[in-house]
Amino acid sequence: MSLLDVAALDRLQAEFRQSMKSLLLDLCRELADDYAELTAQLDVPVNYFQFVAHAFVERSYGNWKVVGWIETLNDLVYFLDLLQQSRKERDPRGFAEELFAECEQKFFENSYLDELFPQGRARSKGLAARLQWLCVKLAREVTQESLFFDPRWAIQWSRRRNLDRWEVSGTLDQHFERVESPLTLPVGTTGDVLSAPASVVQAIGQTTQQVIFEINRSGIALKKGGRFPICTIHGDQVKWQWGIRPAVTAAEGPRGPLTVGPTLRYGKHSQPQAVISTSPTLVTRIARAWRAIECAWPEGHEVLALLTSRVIPLKAKGVVSFSYRHRPGLSFINCFDRDNLDLIDDLIHENSHHHLNLLLRKHVMYHGDRNQQIFYSPWRQSLRPIRGILHATFTFTMGALLFERLSTWGERHEAAWREAGLTKRDLIRARYRCLEEIESVRYSIQDLDYAGRHLKWLTGSGARLVRQLEEVIAKAEQRITRHRDAVLRSTFGPALRKHIKELQQARQTYGPVQLSRA
Repeated sequence: MSLLDVAALDRLQAEFRQSMKSLLLDLCRELADDYAELTAQLDVPVNYFQFVAHAFVERSYGNWKVVGWIETLNDLVYFLDLLQQSRKERDPRGFAEELFAECEQKFFENSYLDELFPQGRARSKGLAARLQWLCVKLAREVTQESLFFDPRWAIQWSRRRNLDRWEVSGTLDQHFERVESPLTLPVGTTGDVLSAPASVVQAIGQTTQQVIFEINRSGIALKKGGRFPICTIHGDQVKWQWGIRPAVTAAEGPRGPLTVGPTLRYGKHSQPQAVISTSPTLVTRIARAWRAIECAWPEGHEVLALLTSRVIPLKAKGVVSFSYRHRPGLSFINCFDRDNLDLIDDLIHENSHHHLNLLLRKHVMYHGDRNQQIFYSPWRQSLRPIRGILHATFTFTMGALLFERLSTWGERHEAAWREAGLTKRDLIRARYRCLEEIESVRYSIQDLDYAGRHLKWLTGSGARLVRQLEEVIAKAEQRITRHRDAVLRSTFGPALRKHIKELQQARQTYGPVQLSRA
């Protein structure tokens, strides 16, 4: 399929949703069959998770929140297995070393490595206790989150089990990965939020620590220094006792809305510090960037609308944008230190990660983990593994296509360009960025081609993707070449010359990667 084949991507998403449903049901069976004793100790309601699996509509299985929940449950099963092993392990040091190496490779997007090995090395002392605590934490998180996908499900399940009361441990603390504010409860899967009333805040204080959610036949309540109803059910209707804030919509589309969540604010050392409310001005900027992409690059916008469903603004010095493989459609984007052209670029950049992650769910593109950091990255100016080079080459190819289309659109539609909050300088910068990315992509395509042909690390699917990237970048280069001389004469000329020279020096330094360096 072509890179921008929306129909094919839609089919891949349908397959992905079915695979996530199968994974959830498999995890439930595994918990019941292989870890019954541990799940009982941790109060993991396996039967309820099975009920939830059948209650979700099919489309929910592609939702960033639902996928993240299933992936966290998958992590819980993985760590339960390790916990079970650790209790029988005769070589604690060897076990710790193997686990440390595995966590380095498997959990590069999570904090599990730091939680299990806080000193940054494979220490066996206290590892079993840290594993136990991690399992307790994950069990609480997945159970609490499951209650509020639709609170009617928990109440219905309690009735079917003839439970007069079901109690679940949880918290009202902020959560940075899911971008949840303190003293709130997310409800549903689109970003709606319940806010604790003043009576609850007064009773439990700002630091919530542990609370209890009580599910009975008529509703759900929070218990902490008192009993506070959250919702009651009347027939098939839910009546909320807490105030509900609907998700903020920035744009509507045929495949669903684009919502904007709270802002994630970072502190020192580039670490998340707080979840705060998002300014309406930022929502307007995101909506305007979304429309600009639709006007300049309709084919790219179709893919964007298919794969990106929620944006989280970042207020973070030195952090540009990021996303998680296990939360498809959720993009974290710096809207404070970046201008309007950057915002447009970042929307496409993170969507391209969602795009490639979807392809990688279906196709194996390289053999093994290949974590060897031996390929020079023009973007990070450091050595990276093949996984990182493939992601960068894919996403920055999409960036080059975007900048080429923006260049043409800005040239032909000056008024619309200005309405998008873009300047004449931005038009020259878009052309410079396109030329810059073409140079970088071509450099990395050579390395990927070498990895496939000589190291035999790429699969057939990986090699086909690299050829597609080479074809589309060549077409973009043909279209942008007429602007090259003007860019070289502009204020961006020195930067482009410097970039080309740096790539030439990198090629001389690192050359074709030799197998002996792997």
